[in-house]
Amino acid sequence: MSTAAPPADWHRLDPRTVLVTALVVAGVVAGAAIPVTLGLTRWFSLPVAVLQVLAGAVLVIGVAAGADRVRWHRTRYRVGAERVDLHTGLLLVKRRSLARSRIRTVDLTANLMLRLLGLVTVRIGTGEQGSESTLVLDPVTRAEGERLRLLLLERAATASPGVHREGELAVLDPRWIRYAPVSFVAPMLGGAAAGAVMQVSDWVGAQGQVIEWVGDRFRETPLLWVIIVLVLAALVAGVVGALGLWIEMWWNYRLEREPGGTLRVRRGLFTSRSISVEEARLRGVDLVEPLGVRLLGAARLDAITTGLAKDHEAKNADHNTLLPAAPRARADTVAADVLREPGTPTGAALTPHPRAARGRRLRWSLAAALGPVLILTLLGALLTPVLLWIALGCAVVAVPVAVVLALDAYRALGHALSGRYLVTRSGTVRRSTAALERAGVIGWTVKQSVFQRRAGLLSVTATTAAGGGAYTAYDTDASEGLAFAADAVPGLLEPFLERAGDPGRPRP
Repeated sequence: MSTAAPPADWHRLDPRTVLVTALVVAGVVAGAAIPVTLGLTRWFSLPVAVLQVLAGAVLVIGVAAGADRVRWHRTRYRVGAERVDLHTGLLLVKRRSLARSRIRTVDLTANLMLRLLGLVTVRIGTGEQGSESTLVLDPVTRAEGERLRLLLLERAATASPGVHREGELAVLDPRWIRYAPVSFVAPMLGGAAAGAVMQVSDWVGAQGQVIEWVGDRFRETPLLWVIIVLVLAALVAGVVGALGLWIEMWWNYRLEREPGGTLRVRRGLFTSRSISVEEARLRGVDLVEPLGVRLLGAARLDAITTGLAKDHEAKNADHNTLLPAAPRARADTVAADVLREPGTPTGAALTPHPRAARGRRLRWSLAAALGPVLILTLLGALLTPVLLWIALGCAVVAVPVAVVLALDAYRALGHALSGRYLVTRSGTVRRSTAALERAGVIGWTVKQSVFQRRAGLLSVTATTAAGGGAYTAYDTDASEGLAFAADAVPGLLEPFLERAGDPGRPRP
């Protein structure tokens, strides 16, 4: 096979990609070797099983390395004056091209293996949906990745209004790790750990022994205490996992503003990540307060921006997060620096919503809590009184929790105009305070159900090409909500409103 270099204006990936693939596959094979070997000992002696696994491992690693060698040989890329081209494929050559004017992101990632070799994976994206909007160069040298990032994100520097500063905007404070255990990730990881133990024990044919061992430990213990101990063990495992995940994702975190108007987030312990956000595409920020984090007075900061990659991998990487969970005051300060404002819009005084909105949340919350109780009650009346006691216990626990969450959700409601931004806040389990640039609003959606109409409420939604695409002020007073939308973007909503009575109070 020829290894002649491509033409001068074309470039190849780093040839060490073959070594990386071989090492990664070898690690995967090594992890699977023990359970496979134990499984084969059911039919063969241990030495024969080991030889079979070794032969299979060599074959799998060789095939993977060979396939990657072909991929490297048949892949080349070029950065032209107008377009970025990527050609790859053996029998079916795939040619893809992105206009440089449409490129919005050039992100660099490197797992531990790539970092040891001085390599990175470069993701060039337009921020549109689908894999066709992203070109992946995997891998190139770190120097080449930085060159491509600076070259493709190069913009003429423009002076932005307002107070701002260049350079470092935020850096990791190790004390922020205390917010990791109170996130929703901890119980999920605890359940995953328990499931992993059962799955691995099943692979090696020892699931029955594991269950029997656990049963022996708690043979004389009441069932209630067994459940409590197992739940606590899962939570401890989840907390440990959440701490480890946080360290891996956010260690070495740094947020900085680069010359030319680009925000850059760098983070990661074993897998390093570099994410760039053009300020020209920034339309605001979203201050997110999950329940556990909020109880400790903290919040994280997300970017509301157009053009961020929307593929599956980017979503899984917290691609739009500018600041991890940090003290609320620190999050507000970073928000002001990011938006180049003297004060953060997310801290603006909000207009509260009518009491009728509180009643709606109480009804929804109680209906959600009492629905399962009603089902258990009916089943208990038909089948066994035990279900009636379970229904009573659920009601005793669920009803107070539902009321507290409903009242908290009502207190969270609010909206305001703060300088160049409109601000909306809602949510209880996940409270969100979104500050959206008024110039970024491209339309309004006004919704009013029959029940809202009777209560004099409506919901107004600002639609935008950035972030989640829609930001809603729920259950506002009908007149206040329409006035809010009309004042936020003058001239956009007025053609669809009738003015009657007080000319300053529009109505639908």
